[in-house]
Formats: sequence, C-alpha cells, structure tokens
Amino acid sequence: MNAVDIHSGDDLRDLYRELILDHARSPRHFGKLDDATHTAEGINPLCGDKLRLFVRLDADEKIAAASFEGSGCAISVASASLLTDMIIGLTVTQALDSFAIVTGRLTGSDTDRELDAAIDLGKIKALDGVREFPSRVKCATLAWHALNSAIHGQSTPISTE
Repeated sequence: MNAVDIHSGDDLRDLYRELILDHARSPRHFGKLDDATHTAEGINPLCGDKLRLFVRLDADEKIAAASFEGSGCAISVASASLLTDMIIGLTVTQALDSFAIVTGRLTGSDTDRELDAAIDLGKIKALDGVREFPSRVKCATLAWHALNSAIHGQSTPISTE
C-alpha cells in the first residue's frame, strides 16, 4: 500500500466535509421560486431548522426548477442545497426514488439495491457521514421529507418529530 491508499478514507471524509461546508456557506438555489408548482414547509423543532422547498414541474412531469429558503444548521442548509442541485432535471419518479434512497442511507434503513444502482447520488454521498451522529440525521433529512411532501401535494408542514 502506498501513502495515498492509507489515507484515502480520511481524504474522502475531508473532501465530503468541505463539500458540506461549501454548500452551507454558499447554498445553491437559495430563495423563493415564484413560479413553483409545488411547495412544502419543513421544521426540525429539536435543532430549529425551518425551510420551505419550491419545485416547478414541466409538462413532462420533470423538475424544471427547485429552490429553498429558510434557516438552519450547516447540515440542514447543505442538504437542501445538495437536494436542489440534484433533483433539477429528474422526473417525479426519480425524485421520489432519490428521496427513498437518501433517507434510507441516512437512517440506516434498507433500500432496494436495484434502485440504489439506478440513481446517481453523486455529491449527495457527502451526507453519509451524518449517520455517525444520530441527532443530526433529522437535520440532513428535513429537505428530503419536504421534497416528498411537496411532490405529494401535502399542505401541512412536515416535522422531523
């Protein structure tokens, strides 16, 4: 083994940590989407995270745009930023599959292996480290639950409690 092999796990964790901090400091797609076709509110009373997710579907049921607004801890904001980056261009089915995979990965629930292979999680894998901190899992999944709620047209704010 060379030095790169020995430290690759630590290097990857550092890279993921930097990615999360970058998305927390400079969230992508932050702000109200005026022409949203679907919206949902989410709150995490334990941590104080609050967000509103905006999604605009096109005629083909693809996500043409997504954004969010609100406030929260670095993990919550980064997760919402990563989510909006990922879902633009996905079909509703792909977005719901992504919700199931990401929340399953973060909570340790089993997910469909074929489904896992079909969805490219890309940068979302940076959130995997949150599993080591159970109290922070709700921060990371808040935006994903808001996505699920928005797509299903639920008007009641979702809560992680």
